[in-house]
Amino acid sequence: RIEAARCPDVVVAQIDPRKLKKKQTVNISISGCQPAPEGYSPTLKWQQQQVANFSAVRQSLNKHRNHWRSQHLDSNVIMPKSEDEEGWKKFCLGERVYSEIDTLSDNENVGIDYMKVGFPPLLSIVSRMNQATVTSVLEYLISWFGEKKFTPELGRWLYALLACLEKPLLPEAHSLIRQLARRCSEVRLLEENKNEEQISALNLIICLVSRYFDQRDLADEPS
Repeated sequence: RIEAARCPDVVVAQIDPRKLKKKQTVNISISGCQPAPEGYSPTLKWQQQQVANFSAVRQSLNKHRNHWRSQHLDSNVIMPKSEDEEGWKKFCLGERVYSEIDTLSDNENVGIDYMKVGFPPLLSIVSRMNQATVTSVLEYLISWFGEKKFTPELGRWLYALLACLEKPLLPEAHSLIRQLARRCSEVRLLEENKNEEQISALNLIICLVSRYFDQRDLADEPS
């Protein structure tokens, strides 16, 4: 109390105006998705059907989660720890995609080496992932996708992780899926060969983020 009584009632900060002129630009992206390439914008009917299908998948997953969680994993399936970013990228995408190797040199007769091609998002795997792990893995894959191309392996895992996200979304998950939709729209626009299957996959992710998870400002306008 004695120290407080000695403090002046009004204190004026000494600010150097020259320092305020530096590093004042802050870029915050609030824009929506880039429009689809001409002729590739999905119809409203298609988008509604995808949302219905996705909703059915989520309901089935929730209904049977305990059953699939109780299933034994194969001995070669070793799920990384939640905080192991590199481990999850290799687990989901495989060493071939992760390391950007064009071909595999192994003898095809040996069988599938999931360490090289990545583990698919089996129900017995994703059912064991809690919300913190789902969000973390989603963040790892979106971070990887931010600088890399879209692949079928990535698409399958993104769909599965979105199916595991609980609503209402946590703030970090909300931010992540918006980032994902924007990235999909950028890749879709830059698709040189206009691969219809790939654009359709990108359209699907944008559709689910915008219309199922209620991020309507990111939705594709019906063609």
